[in-house]
Amino acid sequence: MLDSIEVLFDHPDFVVINKPNNIAVQNESHQSGILPILCQQLQVEKLWLVHRLDKVTSGILILAKHSQAAAIFGQLFEEKQIEKYYLAISSKKPKKKQGAIKGGMKKVRDSKWMLDSSDTAAAISQFFSFSISPGLRLFLVKPLTGKTHQVRVALKSIGSPILGDELYKGASSDRTYLHAYCIRFNYQQQPICIICPPDKGDEFVSDKTKQQITDLASPWTLKWPNITLPPQKNAG
Repeated sequence: MLDSIEVLFDHPDFVVINKPNNIAVQNESHQSGILPILCQQLQVEKLWLVHRLDKVTSGILILAKHSQAAAIFGQLFEEKQIEKYYLAISSKKPKKKQGAIKGGMKKVRDSKWMLDSSDTAAAISQFFSFSISPGLRLFLVKPLTGKTHQVRVALKSIGSPILGDELYKGASSDRTYLHAYCIRFNYQQQPICIICPPDKGDEFVSDKTKQQITDLASPWTLKWPNITLPPQKNAG
């Protein structure tokens, strides 16, 4: 039985939660999703999903409390006014230790995606990586677009599939090591900044990883290069 969902920020118009890994947003045939569980927990009839996290991903998820707030978030995501930062761990050495990953997102077999050299459905991510122990690297990823499986595909494309992400050939582990770590935006002139370090997964809670994450407590202050985004319609 799932414990109660951790609420990170409760606003009259929306709620921000720490989504557990391995639970889908919507109901599945064998498992209740986050939405119905949270509605029951908060004693509300309905919540609006304004962006998504994959089932295997943990961390920060925003849910609107009414349709007007959902529309505001839809516009914020479409205008790229919401900064998101993810943490991931890989057991494979990347082709480069930091930089940008760009490409067109192309759907392939078995519900997988891949990057190609086209500009179709362009996905752009920036990242830094840090050695946390022999054979393990921690990645801080800032996706500038919001495509399905974007971070997972980006790290696979540089030779570092996420630990536990068997869909993309990551090494087997106790979980998929992808976590939505930080989000920043302005909501009706109110600056919002939420940080949520991962608390599940042996490698995420190891002392060396926790120390490195502590050093990344203000991820927006890193020297991210300026990138001009191509015009595209995207709701997050």
